[in-house]
Amino acid sequence: MRILVCVLVAAYTVWGAMAMWYQLPGPLPVRWVVISAWCALGVYIIYRSRPTRAARVHSARLSWLAYAAIAGALLAWWSTLAPSHQRFWADDVARMLESDVKGNMVELRNVRNFDWRSETDYTPRWETRHYDLDTLANADLFLSYWMGPKIAHTLVSFGFDDGQRVVFSLEIRKEQQESFSAVGGFFRQFEKVIIAADERDIIRVRSNIRGEDVYVYRLSLSPEQLKTLFMVYLTDAQALLNKPKFYNSLTSNCTTIVYDVARHVDPGLPFDYRLLLSGYFANYAYDHGGLIGGHSFASLREAGRIHSRAVAAGDDDAFSALIRRGVPGVSPA
Repeated sequence: MRILVCVLVAAYTVWGAMAMWYQLPGPLPVRWVVISAWCALGVYIIYRSRPTRAARVHSARLSWLAYAAIAGALLAWWSTLAPSHQRFWADDVARMLESDVKGNMVELRNVRNFDWRSETDYTPRWETRHYDLDTLANADLFLSYWMGPKIAHTLVSFGFDDGQRVVFSLEIRKEQQESFSAVGGFFRQFEKVIIAADERDIIRVRSNIRGEDVYVYRLSLSPEQLKTLFMVYLTDAQALLNKPKFYNSLTSNCTTIVYDVARHVDPGLPFDYRLLLSGYFANYAYDHGGLIGGHSFASLREAGRIHSRAVAAGDDDAFSALIRRGVPGVSPA
């Protein structure tokens, strides 16, 4: 039992230190002092948990009471942290998607269509676009690898008969001068936002500007399933607009939202480690019939790598068609 208690104290001490590192206000030296004191208390409590003589029992109990009081205060402070829409947001997440649906006609406001020249040099553009759900023709899954083969950013692109495409992506809502931290994502560092964007923005910035390794796969969906998925994204975006929520690197990220959306089409989709290791999500989709049939996964992956095609396409108006050349299930442009 003593070993279990020590493990729990150690785990809670580490969690508390990380929570304070990412969320405690004030200058860095002050944070260091507070965190160091908290860690020292945790180490002391573990030390006092060893077998002790009766004369020291009273002192050990006082130490435990002090630790319990501070631990409770830490939890109370943590519970006060609330997401907000009122921050100084980075330009690319400064606006939130708004939508109006009248029958089959959809108006999307704040569709992002930035012209990226580098990660810091760009022309911001936010547009209003109109779509007819009766002309919704297909959907594609994009995986953008930015941290090795196990982790990828997941996006879904919807295509219409008139050639229009719009991409939905769950992103961290960074503040100005803030950068992504996978660890910070466990400690309420970021709010989340659903971005609707043009492919020449949200795909090209990853493939051409950041140099990420991007793959595209045609999804196997009926017209009704396409409409369902599209509308679920709009519903989720509206929910975030109404009430801000924190991003979580494990439970509420760019891949779990695709899984949650897909369960509106197939409620029986099982949970799988590939939902956590998002770099394998396309393989998960393939195994459960989500990708176009008639091909091995290896051939779909090979044909779906867009790097050379994206670089050659640049900012061409036909970017979307050019990056899909040779992708199974995509009709030649």
